[in-house]
Amino acid sequence: MTVRVLLADDQTLIRAGFRALIETAPDLEVVGEASNGREAVALTRETRADVVLMDIRMPDLDGLAATRAITADEDLAGVRVLILTTFEADEHVFQALRSGASGFLGKGVEPADLLDAIRVVAAGEALLTPKATKALIARYLDPAGNEQDGGQGAVPPELGTLTEREREVLGLVAAGLSNDDIARRLFVSPLTAKTHVNRIMAKLDVRDRAQLVVVAYRTGFARAGRD
Repeated sequence: MTVRVLLADDQTLIRAGFRALIETAPDLEVVGEASNGREAVALTRETRADVVLMDIRMPDLDGLAATRAITADEDLAGVRVLILTTFEADEHVFQALRSGASGFLGKGVEPADLLDAIRVVAAGEALLTPKATKALIARYLDPAGNEQDGGQGAVPPELGTLTEREREVLGLVAAGLSNDDIARRLFVSPLTAKTHVNRIMAKLDVRDRAQLVVVAYRTGFARAGRD
């Protein structure tokens, strides 16, 4: 199955470079290019792209607003947005994840890693650069290391529908572990780990693992410094 990719960046040279790279992969296809956020939203609807590589800083409509528009559109529920940024510690990255993006990459990423990232996001299986994302989310959702819940065992009301095992899995997802990592940690099969993750996403009504991490930190279930 070919993954359909839309490029959204206001710099023509960067789009050309990404297109040339992506077109070397037989399972990836560039279906359109947008120079601003408004074009990105329109072309996503027109081309039915699977993954949008979205720059944050663009004219007319920036990447954050464009991401919100795409992820809020029920007709585009299967579209994944991968944020591209010059600095992975950019505060806008967190806002992008809150807007519904599935992950982010620095523009200095290695070519092979970018291609793999597109495939990963298209499959909805893993959060990109989990350590960096975890640190970023912790920084903005748990400022100054303040406690956000009543203690290690407290369960936020928003997570009340989860079983004890599912809460355990959510904590591991928030720590950046993949399904295989979770399986090894819990002594279960990767398929069982994936099933737990999928059930958690369904119960919490989120699009992918990136949003699970956001929920875990937003509710205070996960926080900086927690093991």
